Amino acid sequence: MKIVVIGGTGLIGSKVVNHLETQGHQVIAAAPATGINTITGEGLAQAMAGTDVVVDLANSPSFADQDVLEFFETSGRNLFAAEIAAGVRHHVALSVVGTDRLAQSGYFRGKIAQEKRIRESGVPYTIVHSTQFFEFLGGIAQSGSSGDSIRISPAFFQPISSDDVAAAVTDYAVGEPRNGIVEIAGPERVRLSDLVQRYLAASSDSRSVIEDEHAPYFGAQLKHDTLMPGANPRLGTLNFDTWFAQSQASR
Repeated sequence: MKIVVIGGTGLIGSKVVNHLETQGHQVIAAAPATGINTITGEGLAQAMAGTDVVVDLANSPSFADQDVLEFFETSGRNLFAAEIAAGVRHHVALSVVGTDRLAQSGYFRGKIAQEKRIRESGVPYTIVHSTQFFEFLGGIAQSGSSGDSIRISPAFFQPISSDDVAAAVTDYAVGEPRNGIVEIAGPERVRLSDLVQRYLAASSDSRSVIEDEHAPYFGAQLKHDTLMPGANPRLGTLNFDTWFAQSQASR
């Protein structure tokens, strides 16, 4: 199959491209750096010619509320115009577990708009809802940082490694469209505040975590299960300790 991976040079995209190429598919790693831009439309029509599947892993370069919304609206509009013209048979998009419960956040309002456009596009689709990546723990910690302490919600989540995300996205990309949402998650259910503290300790970061149920998560208030998947998600294999050991070794 010919598969175009939007955001194909990023953290997940580069791994998905590698998996698909190993399986023998014709793959285009689409990104502004490779001459394919979903915002300006540059290179889209040429990339889509003869394409069977599009995997959308692109993310807004700015997290400002209006910027995120405009990014997903513009990118989606241009993508689907090109996909429909080319007769693309399957659109796969990576989104976030709990997106529909996080509308307080400007970022997640952008994701909600993205998912609505996908459902209404007319292109057969699969939306992959993933829990938070282990790779984002540093950013989550920083978002709640104030001096020597970090205020973090004690809400539960099931973080997953980028390797497990890429493997799952690859499998869904070469499968049949679900015309709905599938969920993927890590193997362990933990509290956000507890895992951030473990991450800091493992990273030799002396800051301390203060558990605060009112601490915002990228602008949204969390209930205990806001970030949790529903029944029977696809589970990754790497837990935090294994992921952290591997990430340190790779450095």
